[in-house]
Amino acid sequence: MSEPYLEGVEYLDVLTKTGKKTGVSKPRGDVHRDGDYHRAVHVWIFAESTQELLLQKRADCKDSWPGFWDISSAGHISAGDSSLITAQRELQEELGVTLPKDAFELIFVFLEECITNNGKFINNEYSDVYLVTTLDPIPREAFTLQGTEVSDVKYISFGEYRSRLAEADPAYVPYDVNKQYGLLFDIITKRYKENTEARSLVLQKQLRRYAPVSLTAELTGLTHADKEALVLLIKAAMIMDDIFYLQVWYSNPVLREWLKEHADVSQLDNLKWMYYLINKCPWSCLDENEAFLTTADSAVKLLPEATKPITGWKGLQYRAAFPMLKPSAANFYPPDMDKMEFELWTKSLNLNQQQDAMSFFTVIKRHNQVNWDSSLYNHIFDGTHLSAGSTCDLYSIPYSQEYHSFLTSASDLLHKAGDLVGSPSLKRLLHCKADAFLSNDYYDSDIAWMELDSKLDVTFGPYETYEDSLFGYKASFEAFIGVRDEKATAQLKLFGDNLQVLEQNLPMDDAYKSKDIIAAPIRVVQLLFNAGDVKGPQTIAFNLPNDERIVKDRGTAMVILKNVSEAKFKEILQPIADACIAKEQHELVDFESFFTHTICHECCHGIGPHTIILPDGRKSTVRLELQDLHSALEEAKADIVGLWALKFLIRKHLLPSNLEKSMYVSFLAGCFRSVRFGLEEAHGKGQALIFNWLLEKEAFVFHPDETFSVNFDKVDEAVESLSRTILTIQAKGEKEGASLLLQKYCTITQPLKVALQKLESIHVPVDIAPTFPVAKRLLE
Repeated sequence: MSEPYLEGVEYLDVLTKTGKKTGVSKPRGDVHRDGDYHRAVHVWIFAESTQELLLQKRADCKDSWPGFWDISSAGHISAGDSSLITAQRELQEELGVTLPKDAFELIFVFLEECITNNGKFINNEYSDVYLVTTLDPIPREAFTLQGTEVSDVKYISFGEYRSRLAEADPAYVPYDVNKQYGLLFDIITKRYKENTEARSLVLQKQLRRYAPVSLTAELTGLTHADKEALVLLIKAAMIMDDIFYLQVWYSNPVLREWLKEHADVSQLDNLKWMYYLINKCPWSCLDENEAFLTTADSAVKLLPEATKPITGWKGLQYRAAFPMLKPSAANFYPPDMDKMEFELWTKSLNLNQQQDAMSFFTVIKRHNQVNWDSSLYNHIFDGTHLSAGSTCDLYSIPYSQEYHSFLTSASDLLHKAGDLVGSPSLKRLLHCKADAFLSNDYYDSDIAWMELDSKLDVTFGPYETYEDSLFGYKASFEAFIGVRDEKATAQLKLFGDNLQVLEQNLPMDDAYKSKDIIAAPIRVVQLLFNAGDVKGPQTIAFNLPNDERIVKDRGTAMVILKNVSEAKFKEILQPIADACIAKEQHELVDFESFFTHTICHECCHGIGPHTIILPDGRKSTVRLELQDLHSALEEAKADIVGLWALKFLIRKHLLPSNLEKSMYVSFLAGCFRSVRFGLEEAHGKGQALIFNWLLEKEAFVFHPDETFSVNFDKVDEAVESLSRTILTIQAKGEKEGASLLLQKYCTITQPLKVALQKLESIHVPVDIAPTFPVAKRLLE
């Protein structure tokens, strides 16, 4: 337990040796006396034009390294404080430089373990290292130095500074540049000494992985009023795009505008913009979210009020930053919040507050950060922060408030469109969804979406939670607009009608089976526009809503995007089959099997465990228990149980027997397609798990000529065993079991590696990059 807090004494959170909070806090002096592990921030200011780092000279009264040249700004993270707000505060207090959070790029975490002052000062410190990138050096007279901390500042070439450190120059606080702190110099060097031609070639190669596809739909069945409404719906969908860019990362919208404005400057700038449009962020979906842009590519922002005004100087210009590693919290949570902080906070809340915190439709923020941001624009800095030991810095805010201006505009467009359309069910959906945007209650609008029976098929709202890889709680906004394919829709009634039968026969213990599965309506749609959370690999179908209350009460509905499926089969799956499937099974890869499994995959999201009873009797959901592992395991479940379900329906003579072999071989070819999305993506993870399981069980066979085939004697048993394993983990809410399963099988094994290298060498696209000429024409 922490001792009682003393007034005026700075307390620090004590960490374990691995950097985890212990729940104990102690006075700063005691922490350094006892050698406790604790947290701090390092902030480096780097001037692009001169390639210089700003150093401060530590005041002579400092208890460590007095009079030495050191980091631009640094300080301890006080107990109850967060990293980012500490970085902002230290920079403001020590140097008089006041910057918003988008100026700070977290580049790495540095562990320093050292003893000074004849053993009296033990520093075991985890430091979050931030880089602030300015265009030019800040004039010396613009700084306001804190006399008790800083006696002077100067700029120095980063190369010269590295040399001084390497030579152990006695005027500088030592950092071992041959170890972890060398990262600072490596990052700057790589960022500003790039080969433009080589970088262009890399981006061209990345772009070639997406086959350009034009997606159209016939509008002949729509009335003139419907077409007028369609224009309004496309405009509303574009607002979903705006919200999604913001949900990915807080500096993402300004990056988007900057890249767009500069796309014509050079070939490299054009390639950056084109690849950014596909990924909707600076991290590449097909490369395990590796950054293809850096803060050096980002927007320049002018902030005259960041420092004291200087005659003849227009003010500080900085780059809007983003981290090299894609943040698992996206922009749904504070960037410096970890799981432990969130979980400790939620435990202190009542049940309703907990539900808000873990809701699909809320953003988590910090009081401290919001107060600081407010102070930034009001120029009032009182230095206050949460008292040591406080746990109430976090709070939740509904989407309707966080994205109010966007959602108000989208709501208005949906209401206007709803007034125009002739279909009663579409009219109801559009008005309900417009209301939901402003009320933050999506229940009625999701029911209206499930009951939609209209030629014009529309999906709007926050649904999928893939972007929240911290917990998998928060939903991203998306939009799909298409035209119903009535003939194909009628042919698929079989699947929705048999969901209860499939549920009762699932390969898992009867105790886990639901007795009230509701037939799922399936709609086949020709897509004419999408927006929002549709980055990177394009979805071919979706099963919604994800709200477990509705799934339990009403089931789900499915939308199958037929023209997207056809494009993927033609551009990707057929070439994959030609390269990777054994010759004797070649002809078994066909569009009907691929499309039928896609439908069954979506159906199987609606069966199996959702709301569960835990061993201690508590009621919960699979999503809440598996957290960040839920998406990958759910996609794997839908895929493998989808195969099991197809075989079940064939045995019941509800599907033709000639589908039996082709569905397995088409699925095998599809595994290579999905794994190429990368193992950071839920579908790619799920398919890697299935492929490696079936290979291990000898249901898939890898031949000496580097082709693959299905062993029809073993595949049924292997499919059933994996279905049982995944369904049971979900039913029990076993996160540890899910983790072990994914760790073992979610890898790029040698056979997978061989196949992926072959496909890359012959330039088979990984996915499609759609354009929507009909929508473009309507907006003209």
